[in-house]
Amino acid sequence: MSTRNFMVPAVGGRELEVLEAGNLQGLPILIHHGTPGCAALPAATMAEAETSGWRLITFSRAGYGASSRAPGRDVAQVVEDAAAIMDWLGIDRFATWGLSGGGPHSLACAALMPERVVAVSCLSGVAPYPAEGLDWFAEMGEANVQDFQRTISSDPAEVRAAIEQEAAEMRAATPEQLMEQISSVLSEEDAALMRSDAENFVHLSMTRGLAFSADGLFDDSLAFTRPWGFEPAQIRVPTQVWQGNQDLMVPFSHGKWLAERIPGAEPHLVPEYGHLTAVFGHLTEVHTWLAQWF
Repeated sequence: MSTRNFMVPAVGGRELEVLEAGNLQGLPILIHHGTPGCAALPAATMAEAETSGWRLITFSRAGYGASSRAPGRDVAQVVEDAAAIMDWLGIDRFATWGLSGGGPHSLACAALMPERVVAVSCLSGVAPYPAEGLDWFAEMGEANVQDFQRTISSDPAEVRAAIEQEAAEMRAATPEQLMEQISSVLSEEDAALMRSDAENFVHLSMTRGLAFSADGLFDDSLAFTRPWGFEPAQIRVPTQVWQGNQDLMVPFSHGKWLAERIPGAEPHLVPEYGHLTAVFGHLTEVHTWLAQWF
């Protein structure tokens, strides 16, 4: 299996931690990890990409893993980092997808880089806050409600202190302990998936993402609850929106809202899916769909 890890220079003297896997001569697909997370991919996904002709590229978002922080970043800031990576690799056109907190960042690339992004898939992605016609907190798990309400209403120093504590607990947790820590936002479907084959990968992605600091998690939290720097309605490239009705991390209504407001979006709004099950069972389908637009 072909993989390589490297650092890419970014705007302002920053650096970005990048993982490239699969067929390194294949169709490039840029992947945005969840919140928290890092430049990591499941082994089975990387192996399949090599045989299927997909060049998977993912990176630790600013402030996560070994990537430099971009203080005060909004969601749209990711576009300059995506451009830096693609320019460094010599890639002109690419597809992209994002999971959960990576969803808005994949949409930013589609909205603001239409000359380079051929298609986008948003998987269990959060909607903007506030969003007209959306009860943003309805049917969201207790831990996420508390975290986002704190971010919206508290002093940034208090938010930072709370996130530092959460990050420390995540870093110290075993896979089983991490699952317990996030249990209030795990549906039965997601808990079953975690127990079967996703637990170790989710643990690896979260703990590596927070290994050096809580900067990425803090900056993501602020970015999601402030203006994104673009509107989903600006997107004109082919778009998929995947969302499950059993999702307690990002409620079903968020996916429905996005699908209704992105012109021509192809909705995959599935009643029996949770947050993770809307993703890990369908990556082959997502990559195949994205590849057809090159």
